[in-house]
Amino acid sequence: MSTDDTAAAESAADDPSEPDADDTAELDAEAADTVGTSADEVARLEARIDELESELSTVRNEVDGDPQKMVIIATKGTLDMAYPPLILASTAAAFGYDVTVFHTFWGLEILHEEHSKDLKLSSVGNPNMPMPNAVAALPGMDAVTTRLMGKRIADNDVASVAELIETSLDVGVDLQACQMTIDLLDYDEADFYDGVTTGVGAASAFQEMVDADIQLLV
Repeated sequence: MSTDDTAAAESAADDPSEPDADDTAELDAEAADTVGTSADEVARLEARIDELESELSTVRNEVDGDPQKMVIIATKGTLDMAYPPLILASTAAAFGYDVTVFHTFWGLEILHEEHSKDLKLSSVGNPNMPMPNAVAALPGMDAVTTRLMGKRIADNDVASVAELIETSLDVGVDLQACQMTIDLLDYDEADFYDGVTTGVGAASAFQEMVDADIQLLV
């Protein structure tokens, strides 16, 4: 070996930037550990993803199998206030909602088969009526207002209250009559439309609202 070759070999042996066999082995071991750790982490992440996808699938199945629920509390029994709960209920049911309408106090008049055909519209205190209260308070004006509204309903081919009740029942709406109000007004179960649910109290209505996605007070 020449003097230059000997000097180069000695220089390489003394150069700390050149790894020796032990250093190389140690680096290879660290790299193997890192690869092993990464593989374990990837496996854990994949397992977690599979678990989350399974949970999401379960939730989707529950949502698809359990329709959304809407509860309406109907408290008014005038002609104009009979329409909102029945229209909303029948429309929601047509869209697949599980709908309950709980009728209490004067809202019970909507379900009374005889009274629902003769609901009145008050002209007093109604700012949308095109007449001053002094005129609206005259005897017989409520009857006039009711006839005018009835004519407008008929002229525009709007369903009657009885027809809306029938439609609501046909699409699966649960029309409930408050038992306390039935007793208070001295009504009988036979007074209501066929298909109306009686014997329902405030506790049952409250639980229905707790379980509902939408709650409306009309």
